[in-house]
Amino acid sequence: MERSSQDWMSALPEELWDVPLTDLAIPGSHDAMSYCLDINSPLLRSESDFFRVLDGLFYCFTRPIIFKWATTQDKSIEEQLSMGIRYFDLRVAHKPSDSSSDLYFTHVIYTHLTVMETLVSVASWLKSHPKEVVILACSHLEGMDDARHESFIYSLKNLFGSKLCPRKESVLTLRSLWASGYQVILSYDSQVAARHEELWLAIPYWWANQQTAQGVISYLDWNKELGRPEGFFVSGLNLTADRGYIAKNRKESLRTLTYSNWDSLSKWVEEQIPGSDPKSLNIIAGDFVGPLPLCSQVIALNHKLRRKNSSQIKKQY
Repeated sequence: MERSSQDWMSALPEELWDVPLTDLAIPGSHDAMSYCLDINSPLLRSESDFFRVLDGLFYCFTRPIIFKWATTQDKSIEEQLSMGIRYFDLRVAHKPSDSSSDLYFTHVIYTHLTVMETLVSVASWLKSHPKEVVILACSHLEGMDDARHESFIYSLKNLFGSKLCPRKESVLTLRSLWASGYQVILSYDSQVAARHEELWLAIPYWWANQQTAQGVISYLDWNKELGRPEGFFVSGLNLTADRGYIAKNRKESLRTLTYSNWDSLSKWVEEQIPGSDPKSLNIIAGDFVGPLPLCSQVIALNHKLRRKNSSQIKKQY
């Protein structure tokens, strides 16, 4: 079980307070809200017609399978925050045929919790931890017309207020963010984001789409050879099983698949180096971030930056 690292940013050595957040190693949660999926909710609009028909005919068979393969986390968002997660992959959508303005999180199906009641909890947590900074990545945004986008963005601005770091902010170090009172970097994967200076554009996510640790590692290493993007980016450790694999392995789940591959993924994480070099990493996101020690391993990588800075200082003298 992962231990609490709820104030790890403020606990970093002072020499790292002036390192850009884009150069720090930051633990992230893939499909962060899938711990509260509603097994009885509709399928997402983007699911195929064939799968929709299959789900309608064999509901009692398909739903347990969907649930155990779409669930990527088992800790609440408050627990994830307290464990040290600072990047949240939030997939947002409006339910079909829902007359209300409520938005939900998604992963094949929808969550019990609404988006705004969840983010109120995040805002409350941040108030109690004034030196911690989170990156909220809102994506997918299915079933949302322009009016729903604007209404949602208005609610986000109203909730987080002066904690929202504008995308024009040129100095993204902990020291500068603390001085300005900024605690939230909010990325919004829609063209609508360009109208609002409080919203950041979509953050690149390296998704391997592989069902083995070796497949994921090979993909991430290939991307590293090409060089890191400018700004924030995510290296996804999450495994993906196709429907053929799921059909052949009925006793398995995403949890068992993730656990059985964790040792190899863990060793790879420990070898990584944050920083500004072309092959360095930034955000590292994974599944089941509570039971598995992803947070502590990623946070520990930042001490390599400290040793690197010390070596550079010695060379100058």
